[in-house]
Amino acid sequence: MSLLQATIEAITPADGKLAAQAGKQLAAVMEGDEQAFGKFKDLLLRYIAITGELHPASPDKCTVICCASHGVAAEGVSAYPEETTLQMTKSYLIGQGAAANAFAEFCSSELFVADFGIAATEDIPGLLDCRIAAGTQNIAKGPAMTREQASESLEKGIMLAEELISEGFDCLLPGEMGIANTTVSAAIVAAVCQKAAPEVTGRGTNISDERLAKKIKIVAQALAVNQPDPQDGLDVLTKVGGFEFGAIAGLILGFAAHKKAIILDGANCAAAALIAQSLAPACVDYLLPSHSGGEKSHAIALAKLGLTPVMDLDLKLGEACGSSLLARQLDTMLAVWDVAGHLPHDPVETPFQQAYMPTFAPKITNKTFDFYLSTMQDLDKPAMVNCQERIDKLVKPLHSLGALEQIAAEFAGITGDELPPYHSDKALLCFTGKVSNPLQMQLCAASSQSAQADVTMAHVRDGLPLTAAFDFGREQGEFLSLSYPLLGLAITETDENAPFGSTAELLRTALLNPDGSLKYPADEFLAHAPESCQPFIGAMIGAIIAAAHNSAFIILDDEASEIIARYTELLCPTVRPYILHVQPLLIKADVTMPGGFIAGLGMDIIEASLYMLNHMRTFAESKVAIASDGPGAELQKS
Repeated sequence: MSLLQATIEAITPADGKLAAQAGKQLAAVMEGDEQAFGKFKDLLLRYIAITGELHPASPDKCTVICCASHGVAAEGVSAYPEETTLQMTKSYLIGQGAAANAFAEFCSSELFVADFGIAATEDIPGLLDCRIAAGTQNIAKGPAMTREQASESLEKGIMLAEELISEGFDCLLPGEMGIANTTVSAAIVAAVCQKAAPEVTGRGTNISDERLAKKIKIVAQALAVNQPDPQDGLDVLTKVGGFEFGAIAGLILGFAAHKKAIILDGANCAAAALIAQSLAPACVDYLLPSHSGGEKSHAIALAKLGLTPVMDLDLKLGEACGSSLLARQLDTMLAVWDVAGHLPHDPVETPFQQAYMPTFAPKITNKTFDFYLSTMQDLDKPAMVNCQERIDKLVKPLHSLGALEQIAAEFAGITGDELPPYHSDKALLCFTGKVSNPLQMQLCAASSQSAQADVTMAHVRDGLPLTAAFDFGREQGEFLSLSYPLLGLAITETDENAPFGSTAELLRTALLNPDGSLKYPADEFLAHAPESCQPFIGAMIGAIIAAAHNSAFIILDDEASEIIARYTELLCPTVRPYILHVQPLLIKADVTMPGGFIAGLGMDIIEASLYMLNHMRTFAESKVAIASDGPGAELQKS
């Protein structure tokens, strides 16, 4: 029996019974509120099913970048020349300034780089030799490889998986490097999902309209010439695949056979997963999707795999960027689950700072509000421009890191530093009532510790004018923003006995139209807000305005925080650039848990963007060819 067949036969479904047991335990601890974690609950239970452990430890992660050349690159479907494949491989291991390096360090993953068929050879220290041939053939003219080579690529991926697992790694973050590989992934997805070339072909390396039209034509031609069998993954790989696609599919099969998790990244990884699914459908149980990327084929492939990602960051780079973020989010959810699993008998410490709203009402006039409005600083435009210019020249396709690029440039404008450090001090300011829900405090402690954020619990009072709540929030926001450039803002439930998400539901019903738009003008909404929520609203408005005034980057939490912030932006539009809206803009997980969980995940997204900015090198520094087509051809010049 071949290694491939033996591996396929070793793959069995994940442990659904254990996941169900964990779900019941979570429901008991959460007293029926377990759905408050949204899709992160599904992520947790899926990971428990994979590991077969009720309380698994944080995974030991490995990032594996599979490198190979493609004959179809000769058709000019990429913005970069074919020699970029070798240059980037050297960048991973010698210059260590690529996205793969930055994001592996961000999520504490060990980085491995393997040659599965780079056209040009060179002695590169640390490069794993898994070579099959000097690149594939041109799929526009015939099959990419022989069926024997396709099997070899899969088996070499399996052998690498076996080696990594033997070294103690139990979570795989696959990535790839190979110029023209989005042409190949488009062809794979079109073949397996039976779609037409225009439906699956995207801009890849940010190519021009003219080159995109050519790329679509080449994908259609490859399908017409080769006629891959959609029911036979090995035939699809042979006809229109690439060596790194077979390798990733083999890695997936190898990890799945050992009941280890695989976190998928972008479109190319998803295409490779389709090959693995075709060969061993149960391997999908071991896949965790990270994000919905910018390539057309990605969403189609994920749908075929039956996977729903939790992030939408407009990422278009296949170097385990999105999967690194999900790995951090998985760590957070495991930390929360570990705390929840010890309740109620073994609670953790909650080392929060406590702040209490005074019992008297201070004198607040319009002059206080006007002071903040009239002296709000504009973003530092030169710092933003210089930051964006550096980002454009980093060794990656132009704009391929989507929202992360925008966040880094915005933070540069807020701080006035064109290269803000990746370890910025973080705090969470959480407004709560006189009495806080003990379970809420435990979960807040777990998520904030995972985000490495200091927490202040600010207790608001009923029965005082809204100006008193505003001033209390203003003081807290003012004080914290002087020391913490990253400030999460959250509230707990206004009624400590209410189910999680109740305050958000109250505010949604009272202050939003059915389509989610704001129902009232800025000067009217407070009169329509539920009375129980008004002190929280006043305090949040004060904190937002003061923190923005002190140039802090404000990270919002659950929907209740979102609604209050949106009305604050209506009241004071100058605060808008200082606010990061996390859910549902970047994270689409339907989380209703208040108290800082989402804000902590938002802090991780910002930190990832700063790792990108500080750890990646430019094309000139890395000695990698710049784009010859599309907007990158001009902007990436040194």
